[in-house]
Amino acid sequence: MANAFFSDLLATISERGRTLLRRGDSTDAKQDADGLIALCDALLSGRGEASGTAMAREVLDIYGDLDTAGRRAFFEGLVRDFGPDRERLSKAIEKWRTQPSDEDASALHFASEPRRQELIRRLNRAPGGTGDLVAMRADLLGMMNGHTDLAALDRDVSHLLSSWFNRGFLVLRRIDWSTPANILEKIIRYEAVHEISDWDDLRRRIDPVDRRCYAFFHPAMVDEPLIFVEVALTETIPGAIAPLLAVDRQHLPIEKARTAVFYSISNTQRGLGGISFGSFLIKQVVEELRRETPKLDTFVTLSPVPGFMQWIKQDKDLPLSDEDREILKRLDDPKWYENPETTAQLRSLIEPLAAHYFLKARTPKGRLIDSVARFHLGNGARLERINWLGDLSPKGLRESAGVMVNYLYRLDDIEKNHEAYANDGEVVASSAVKKLLKGEGRRLLDMRLS
Repeated sequence: MANAFFSDLLATISERGRTLLRRGDSTDAKQDADGLIALCDALLSGRGEASGTAMAREVLDIYGDLDTAGRRAFFEGLVRDFGPDRERLSKAIEKWRTQPSDEDASALHFASEPRRQELIRRLNRAPGGTGDLVAMRADLLGMMNGHTDLAALDRDVSHLLSSWFNRGFLVLRRIDWSTPANILEKIIRYEAVHEISDWDDLRRRIDPVDRRCYAFFHPAMVDEPLIFVEVALTETIPGAIAPLLAVDRQHLPIEKARTAVFYSISNTQRGLGGISFGSFLIKQVVEELRRETPKLDTFVTLSPVPGFMQWIKQDKDLPLSDEDREILKRLDDPKWYENPETTAQLRSLIEPLAAHYFLKARTPKGRLIDSVARFHLGNGARLERINWLGDLSPKGLRESAGVMVNYLYRLDDIEKNHEAYANDGEVVASSAVKKLLKGEGRRLLDMRLS
């Protein structure tokens, strides 16, 4: 109710401001990038709350009507014309050099701020402004694509979004069958790991006693889940996704549940890319589950390995013989896993390669190749198990040869594991995973001796 009242109040202020603008014929700006830049300049120059809110809404509406070229020109104008006030900055620098003090340092800090940051703050005051700015940054990210000319603008937008979407503003809500339909529809649409085929499939994931779904929301975007996690309550750690999603599976009585399995985590807003709150989501969900079901003692993921097959195909330095490479070509057959002999031969190759992929392989910059691994290991999880034939869906076969992994969140070890990964790049792994890597070494020795 409080959010609705505040939204209505902003809408009223904005509409009154629009009336003022119409009376002053101030909204006849050209409906193109140049006209929009001029309107942004006027927004920064104004002081009235009502007219400013209305003008901010006008800017966002006009932006929404621009085509891709117009939006690109608008972004370029923000980079070109809305940087720091150079004269003010020069004076602040000179004053600091002459007689440095805390007050002068503060003045230098504010003088160096680009004007576009204040512009973005004022746009955020418009009704619905926060969501529109998130969508605007999604456009910006799509246009950057390795180009650096818009990087300064992206730094300013992401800096402000990071402040507005920090953990203190986020609200955790459980998603169940009583959740409003418009939000449930977005859960179906945004699911990025294991596609939700229809409403019946969604209900099987959120309604049974042994299933949970949680999402983070922001007060300014009350109907938009920002990130959500799907959870299965099981007796033991699972090694495959199909039994968890099966249509005819038997529901587990809650008193028998000992393991919480995070089997899908989906970010929903591209415009919030690089603003991480997934770790907070997992930790808070763990706390919720422990309060609700105290007998839970194991918290683990069942995760995809999205970059594994691409790595196998592109890395020319893999520890493989010519014979091994011929065997790997059998992965091109979409039904390879139905042949027991082929499956056995591929398993002897794929499992050690997967261990090498996680424990040894790195990008040219020294980072782990797999984004899912970076996320969970950075959050303090342990690489617990590599699961052969864990995902036989077309996507799973295409991206990872069916391999899935479990990351274990052992609460007493999270901080230690995080520090090992963050400071030294160490992948904390179970002995079972390390043995697979040793198996690779034994196989290479056999190759040399033969």
